[in-house]
Order: sequence, then C-alpha cells, then structure tokens
Amino acid sequence: MTKPATTEDRLRAVENTLAIYHVISSHPPAADTGTDSYYRDAFTTNGSVDLGGGKGATGNEAIAAIVRTPEHQAAIAGGLCHFAGLPRVELDGDTAVATSYLQIITPDRQAAPREVSGHGSTTGFRIHRVGANRWELRRGEDGWKVTRRTLRPLDGSDDARALLREAIAT
Repeated sequence: MTKPATTEDRLRAVENTLAIYHVISSHPPAADTGTDSYYRDAFTTNGSVDLGGGKGATGNEAIAAIVRTPEHQAAIAGGLCHFAGLPRVELDGDTAVATSYLQIITPDRQAAPREVSGHGSTTGFRIHRVGANRWELRRGEDGWKVTRRTLRPLDGSDDARALLREAIAT
C-alpha cells in the first residue's frame, strides 16, 4: 500500500482503519455473549468463516447460527472469553486485510485458589487456545463488512505462521 498523500487521504485512511477496528473488536464480546446479530451485521451475506479442521460456515446467517449452538452456549455458561490482539490493517481502496491474534481463555476450576492483594481469591484462568486471524473486508454503502475470516491455531504447524507472514510481507 502506498502512503496517502493529502491530509484528506490520511484522514480517510484513519477513519477506515478505525471502522475496521470496530468491526473486529466487536467479535469477542459478541462471541462471549452469543450475540448473533453481530455476525449478521458484520459479515457480507455470502461471507465465510474458516475456523480450520473442517469447521466453518458460509453466509452471515449460518455464521450467526454458530453462537446459538448448544455447544457454544455451554462454553459461554462456563466462562468463555475471546481475547483479541490489536489487528494489523492493510487498506487497499475498498478492500482491506486485517491480521490479529486471538486467545480463548477459560476459568481454571481445577487450580488452587490464589489471593491477589485487594482483588480477592480465584482459581484463575487458563489459555485454552491461541490462533492467528486473517480478516478480509470490503467497504460498501453500509460500511466495512467481513467477506472472509480465517483462523488457524498457533500449534507449531505452519498454517498460522503463514497467515502472519502474509501480514508482514507487504
């Protein structure tokens, strides 16, 4: 991407980046509360999610349905937490690619309780999984929408590192 030349171009790039941050940063609270309307609004009607291992969905209605499944609702009831890192955004006109990290954190009910001064006692949390996200977005009349999200676990395989390498190759 070439750097915007004018103040107006730079401002437009900042506004677009902030709008994309808003779309992506809304994912964790939506996932952790089962707010399916987020997915209908954030993804294009033919958008897709590829979560790896054959798990995914195509179409914003099908993507929204994932957080309504009994399995996801049980995870929410158990204290599910999606914790995302700040995405790296590359703008290219009316399209963009954002790359970010995502941690899945859960209460560690098997750990011994620990006291933290002024904060009480808890058994704490454990990081269940960490992955790399690639968000592909398109700007339309109704703002920035996700056309494709790809998530790969950082488990030593090359899939997640390949997504991360793509982000810094430009």
